[in-house]
Amino acid sequence: MKIVKTILVLGLVALVLLQFYRPEKNVAEYRDVASFEAETKPSAEIKAILESKCYDCHSNKTEYPWYAEVAPFSLLIADHVEEGNEHFNVSQWDSYNAKKRDHKLDELIEEVEEGHMPEDSYAWIHGGLTEAEKEALMAWARQARTNYGIN
Repeated sequence: MKIVKTILVLGLVALVLLQFYRPEKNVAEYRDVASFEAETKPSAEIKAILESKCYDCHSNKTEYPWYAEVAPFSLLIADHVEEGNEHFNVSQWDSYNAKKRDHKLDELIEEVEEGHMPEDSYAWIHGGLTEAEKEALMAWARQARTNYGIN
């Protein structure tokens, strides 16, 4: 029983100390998605989906929830945002060549189709995509890919 108590106390101390570590946040001055949206031409419905389910992890500006200030959630969120931006960052759309833009949209379709996006940990709290939203998002991305004539 003494070992369990010691482990719990050490765990609590570690959790308190962890609160003093603040991971870097993804907080650009504004969410620069204009170039991406101008080229891919999402409808109002698709813009709403992108805004509510995608841009927090896939742009240069994340809208952080209150619990992003509390460790270990702050660490998990920072990791998800960093990884999301590594794979696809709509704020960097202008830096992608046509082949990479086509590939990113193809990956978007694949990730949504396979149910990997949004991630489960995000969907549990913020809600996932309905089947209708998935279909609309994939149809829009397929149409946007035609801009590149690579398919």
